[in-house]
Amino acid sequence: MYLDETDYRILQLLQTNAQLTIKEIAAEINLSITPVHDRIKKLEREGVIEKYVTILNKKRLGKGLTVFCNVTLDKQQRENFQEFSEAMLQMPEVVECCVVSGTFDYLIKIIATDVESYHNFYQEKLATLKAISHISSFFVMSEVKSTTSLPI
Repeated sequence: MYLDETDYRILQLLQTNAQLTIKEIAAEINLSITPVHDRIKKLEREGVIEKYVTILNKKRLGKGLTVFCNVTLDKQQRENFQEFSEAMLQMPEVVECCVVSGTFDYLIKIIATDVESYHNFYQEKLATLKAISHISSFFVMSEVKSTTSLPI
C-alpha cells in the first residue's frame, strides 16, 4: 500500500491522540472532512491502523513494577516454542513477548504490583512451564522513554 505525506500526517496525529475527531484532523492538515474520513477508513481496511486503545497509567493503578525476563527453552523445538507462546497468551501479567535471536529465546515484559507479586507470578506461573531451562529477570528502576508511537 502506498502512503503519501497526508496519510503519514494523519497517522502521526492519531498516534498522538486517537480521540481526535475527523473534523479536528481535517483542520490540522488543511483538508476537508470527507477525504480525511476516506483516508482513515482506507488505513483501517488495509491494516495500517490495527486498533484504537487507551493507555493507562501503571502506577496509578497500583502496577508499579516492570520486569523484563530473558527466557531460554531447554530444546529449540517447534512444540516447545508453540507451548511457551500459548502459555504467554494466557498470562495477563505478560504485556509483551518476543522470540529473539541470540543467547536466549524469548524476551518478555511483565507488569506487576510489586516484587512480591512478581515473585508469586514467577513461582506459580512462569517457572512451572516445562520447556524452560533458564530465566533471567531484570527489574526496571526507572523508565527513560516509553511510547507506543512508531517513527513515521
